Amino acid sequence: MSIIVNVDVMLARRKMSSGELSDKVGISPANLSILKTGKAKAVRFSTLSALCKALDCQPGDLLEYRDD
Repeated sequence: MSIIVNVDVMLARRKMSSGELSDKVGISPANLSILKTGKAKAVRFSTLSALCKALDCQPGDLLEYRDD
């Protein structure tokens, strides 16, 4: 079982760059990259909330569960 992070999908839909998103959310581009690649072990609710606000989406648009 795994959690898939769909930040790239939302970035493409919103026609926004990673740099612009990291500025709006207030996290470093390196940490955003770790999140986008699925290598993050955790995400704070405050970060998830900021991502949803910046991308005008719901948490379910960013996170997906897949049963391997």
